[in-house]
Amino acid sequence: MPTSKIAKNLERFAQAVAAHDRENPTHTAWGIGLAHFDMERLGLEEGEEILPGITIHADGGQSANFRVLCDGQHDEGAVESEEEVVHAVSTQAVPVSPLREI
Repeated sequence: MPTSKIAKNLERFAQAVAAHDRENPTHTAWGIGLAHFDMERLGLEEGEEILPGITIHADGGQSANFRVLCDGQHDEGAVESEEEVVHAVSTQAVPVSPLREI
């Protein structure tokens, strides 16, 4: 893998961790999640430290994407909603006219 590609990825990882830490000051970032294919393509190994305190981990994510792994719950403010399914059946017939061509 050319060093320029590794350098660009490391720069993106550092930017993502910095943005995460800025937006979520109560959460501590500890890793970067990559698709297994991307780990192999970049020549990285599971648990390898790429930035101080930040290690690489395989996750089920989509190739060409990565995510910052942290100790926080990002969806803790979300409210779960339960949908009710109703099957409506009419007791009366409704006349339907045939479609007209326009």
